[in-house]
Amino acid sequence: MVDVGGQRSERRKWIHCLENVTSIMFLVALSEYDQVLVESDKENRIEESKALFRTIITYQWFQNSSVILFLNKTDLLEEKIMHSNLVDYFPDFDGPKKDSQAAREFILRMFVDLKRIIYSHFTCATETMD
Repeated sequence: MVDVGGQRSERRKWIHCLENVTSIMFLVALSEYDQVLVESDKENRIEESKALFRTIITYQWFQNSSVILFLNKTDLLEEKIMHSNLVDYFPDFDGPKKDSQAAREFILRMFVDLKRIIYSHFTCATETMD
């Protein structure tokens, strides 16, 4: 297992090292929908994650790899959605305000709206029953 997360400048160092990968596990922090990148205060973290995810799963090296998407930090999303409206950051969101389930499903659709089978899971890394 290789953790390839991190800043943009680090990504180009690892992507060419991965061949014959059986599965890709990609983690997205649901609670980052209202946050921007360290490198750019104009770019949303979820949008950046989505762009990286799409780039990774379309690489030729991963065409035969299964893709597992973990949408993590459900607990933090539930807290944050009560005072930070998703629609303020994603105008296409038409779900009810303060509805964490609708927010989760909207963010999931941003990632799985592709021509590829993706196994997705909502998680809370600090919850031992997930």
